[in-house]
Amino acid sequence: METIEKTDLSQIIKPENLVYAKPELMNDNPMHYCPGCSHGVIHKLIAEVVEEMGMAEKTIGVSPVGCAVFAYNYLDIDWEEAAHGRAPAVATGIKRLNKDKMVFTYQGDGDLAAIGTAETIHAANRGENIVIIFVNNAIYGMTGGQMSPTTLEGMKTSTCPHGRDIELNGYPLKISDLLALLDGTCLVTRQSVHTPSAVKKAKRTLRKAFENSMAGKGTSVVEFVSTCSSGWKQTPEQSNNWMVEHVFPSYPLGDLKNID
Repeated sequence: METIEKTDLSQIIKPENLVYAKPELMNDNPMHYCPGCSHGVIHKLIAEVVEEMGMAEKTIGVSPVGCAVFAYNYLDIDWEEAAHGRAPAVATGIKRLNKDKMVFTYQGDGDLAAIGTAETIHAANRGENIVIIFVNNAIYGMTGGQMSPTTLEGMKTSTCPHGRDIELNGYPLKISDLLALLDGTCLVTRQSVHTPSAVKKAKRTLRKAFENSMAGKGTSVVEFVSTCSSGWKQTPEQSNNWMVEHVFPSYPLGDLKNID
């Protein structure tokens, strides 16, 4: 049977018959993420939005320590690595020196809401024209499933095996709610990628966030409430269901702030 070259598909499939194509900014490197992880879908959305905006040559991502530390391996845009929690500070410097660039950070809850709390809050309070993409799976996924600032009350992790105790560990930190109160933020929203409809809405929201940054409107924060099948000790399907039943009530989806 004759093998069809990948490069010949554009000649065989007419544009009106093309249902889906992988974004050109996503390369063929196998991803290291666990099955069911939300990172891969979010990466795809970023690639699609950047491509559709025609900003492939002007986009700079900043990725610190965490599960997405190797994001540069999968998205063919310019990347800068940052120390743990310092992505907003690094992004601030990049954007201020390159005002024509579209700059975003890509951070997890352990990074953004723990070691990087100060950098996140102050960058947002200054109204830096960057996009902060915040992947919140309520656990430290990379380092062994420890409790994070966003871990739910009663949720079991490797460092609170009997569940998060408010008297001992304090309340879950709703960092996006705090960021929405700052004058420097123009968009603060919670999204997810657990269903096709959620993916479509998340993409529209990402587009708006990137447009805000280029229009000089201030800081946009897009929180993705996400699963962590490995950290939660569940299958991907179980994780999705558990997220809807238990995580969404604490971190409800929707806009917390949206200034046009």
